Amino acid sequence: MREAVSRAEAARDAQCVARVLAGDAEAFRDLFDRYRQRAFILALGVVGNPEDASDVVQDAFVRAYKNLASFAGSSSFYTWFYRIVINLAIDHKRRVKRVKLDDFAEQGGSEGAIALEALAFSNQPLGFDPRKALLDGELSRRIALALAELSEAHRTALVLREIDGLSYEEIADVMACSKGTVMSRLFHARKNMQAKLLDLKDFSTSEASAEFIPTSQRQTEEP
Repeated sequence: MREAVSRAEAARDAQCVARVLAGDAEAFRDLFDRYRQRAFILALGVVGNPEDASDVVQDAFVRAYKNLASFAGSSSFYTWFYRIVINLAIDHKRRVKRVKLDDFAEQGGSEGAIALEALAFSNQPLGFDPRKALLDGELSRRIALALAELSEAHRTALVLREIDGLSYEEIADVMACSKGTVMSRLFHARKNMQAKLLDLKDFSTSEASAEFIPTSQRQTEEP
């Protein structure tokens, strides 16, 4: 899987942070321009609503700017910033009343459907073709429901892995947990998806399903 951010980009981020801390507020614009779209997709995959995702991203940049002095540099800026985005998105989601699953199959803007749409533009390897799924009403509905029923921790790990392409170590940094916990969450997220979608022919016969869903013989993922 590709690196979420190259070493050159990480070095450029560090330079921008140093400039901001030295009094060059305009340098933060570079960080904003570089990460606003990716942060939006990340937040969208968690909160499932474009307007809420925009609010989360705006709050995340404000918080990052105000707390930039506390950024120790022990991790890269983007993992530090993504942790802020994820935490704010989860907090927001907990404050907002959940849409009943019986209702959101009838509502095109469900959180699961929007997460599926984000996956369709992620260019990451999945166990189904998300673009085809968006065109297949029943498949889209079922995948959206399955995504929405994942726990916050499992869904967040899946979003970070499949949408933004973070490594296991980077996800562990963002979610403040061990690499083993990340792998376990991904395993169970995919296992739960399998249980809900295996009866769908397009899903169960997908050539890439072995990557999206672990087999009974593969209890953990390879890095």
